[in-house]
Amino acid sequence: MRSEESWSHVDLVRREEADSVSEKSTINVDEDDGGLQICRVCGDKANGYHFNVMTCEGCKGFFRRAMKRNVRLRCPFRKGTCEITRKTRRQCQACRLRKCLESGMKKEMIMSDAAVEQRRALIKRKKREKIEAPPSGGQGLTEEQQALIQELMDAQTKTFDTTFSHFKDFRLPAVFNSGCELPEFLQASLLEDPAVWSQIMKDSVPMKISLKLRGEDGSIWNYQPPSTSNGKEIIPLLPHLADVSTYMFKGVINFAKVISYFRDLPIEDQISLLKGATFEMCLLRFNTMFDTETGTWECGRLAYCFEDPDGGFQKLLLDPMIKFHCMLKSLHLHKEEYVLMQAISLFSPDRPGVVQRSVVEQLQERFALTLKAYIECCRPYPAHRFLFMKIMAVLTELRSINAQQTQQLLRIQDTHPFVTPLMQELFSSTDG
Repeated sequence: MRSEESWSHVDLVRREEADSVSEKSTINVDEDDGGLQICRVCGDKANGYHFNVMTCEGCKGFFRRAMKRNVRLRCPFRKGTCEITRKTRRQCQACRLRKCLESGMKKEMIMSDAAVEQRRALIKRKKREKIEAPPSGGQGLTEEQQALIQELMDAQTKTFDTTFSHFKDFRLPAVFNSGCELPEFLQASLLEDPAVWSQIMKDSVPMKISLKLRGEDGSIWNYQPPSTSNGKEIIPLLPHLADVSTYMFKGVINFAKVISYFRDLPIEDQISLLKGATFEMCLLRFNTMFDTETGTWECGRLAYCFEDPDGGFQKLLLDPMIKFHCMLKSLHLHKEEYVLMQAISLFSPDRPGVVQRSVVEQLQERFALTLKAYIECCRPYPAHRFLFMKIMAVLTELRSINAQQTQQLLRIQDTHPFVTPLMQELFSSTDG
């Protein structure tokens, strides 16, 4: 018993000292000092000011309940002289309430039940808004960034004929017999260098491309590739594909010329940037017309459908370009994001032949930061918090596809007359 009484006395002295210190220190509490704050009612660890006094969560709740019950409490022990500590605070409600009032807790600061519910709802809403809000630093688009996007969108509108209404002078695929007999010029080129076509077929996934052309009078012309699956089914379409590619190339070249930042560069750098980026920018534009479910590109009156020779579309996902289009389409990008991707691709400082690399690099960084700001400003967070990184990964993959397709075209451009002069110029070497 002695040891227990001695321990209780020591504990009481410590609590009294803690209360004494708290009375001196918590009035002028410094929230940034990082020190332990003491409840001025029971001496427990406090978590903030409640009803005008620094208290713990337990004493805060007790005071609110006692005031709302409005019941007269009586001390069953020492006629209102009980010491209130963390261990004894539950033993006498009357003395605990007395200590609350003596410490300065005010009844008039207790909120009504309705006010408490409103406050809880407000806290929940703010937490939800904080979760959905973009990360710190995303303060919306600056005026300069808005003007940059508007300039790009204007350039896109002026130079991207999404209806292909001006695409008229093109070659249609020749229709051969079921044996897929090749034209004379192709037979001659293959005899001269049979390894060229063999390598092209090795690099690609076999596929068939059907073409549907809707006439202005409502008539429909369908082209189906030969039924054979020897890897040469695409040959009759090559001249037409060269024409549609050239038409798209002209559009992206005009797009670049409309951008003021591009026009300010030396003509040599303009040529080098276009040689490096034209194919990539065309793929980005083509993606906006791609239907992933059917594997069809809807280009105004023209519709191109890609199929596996055995039927279906799933096997085509093995082809890097088809896989790329499906991956990019799955991001469900806005028009502004597509056009900013075109600009980032165009202003690539590491293209062969670029002289003012630092200037081009600064421009590319400006477009990239604008894209990042646009996503943070216009996309719900956190659902799209990784979208910017995904777009950057897509642009990296686009560079790889560009390199592969360029190598294929370089193998055949000297021997196959379907390659247009513009294609020859764009894909010619930039060295020297």
